[in-house]
Amino acid sequence: MSIDEGEILLPIARSAIANKLGISLHADEGASWLADPCACFVTLMQQGGLRGCIGSLEAHRPLLADIKSNAVSAAFSDPRFAPLSKSELPDTVIEISLLSDAKAMEFRNEADALSKLRPGHDGVIFEFSRYRSTFLPQVWEQLPEPELFMAHLKRKAGLPREFWHPEIRLARYSVTKFSEAEYA
Repeated sequence: MSIDEGEILLPIARSAIANKLGISLHADEGASWLADPCACFVTLMQQGGLRGCIGSLEAHRPLLADIKSNAVSAAFSDPRFAPLSKSELPDTVIEISLLSDAKAMEFRNEADALSKLRPGHDGVIFEFSRYRSTFLPQVWEQLPEPELFMAHLKRKAGLPREFWHPEIRLARYSVTKFSEAEYA
């Protein structure tokens, strides 16, 4: 996909949120590639800070359905935030990240895993037993050091920052990102 797809994807996400708020807003949903399976995350930002982020790690439904569902969930069901209000919508910047397929990483220990991370490029999925978390590549902007990135990823999963176990699984993915800030 090219940057032009953002002109289709971003209005779809905004329309889904607006319609849930009772605001009639139409977006063109006719592009044939919207029927292709694709995993995405929808991130909401306000004044440079996170306001909601929900997504899919695997392409389990058409992109159109994934964007609409994740946009509504980011606005109204992210447990870290109160539901978005009508008055907040105009000040909310929407960002869509289309995910590549995740690829399992091979590593011997935590130091080896950290040495294989590519800051600024890798989205990372952390899994151990029932614990799971992910950070999009954009999170490297706030956590630029692999050690810090991994510590926060473990903490997000509900584990101590120092935790390590031989059965930890890591996978990496990349994203194609579209942000309303780029189209303003």
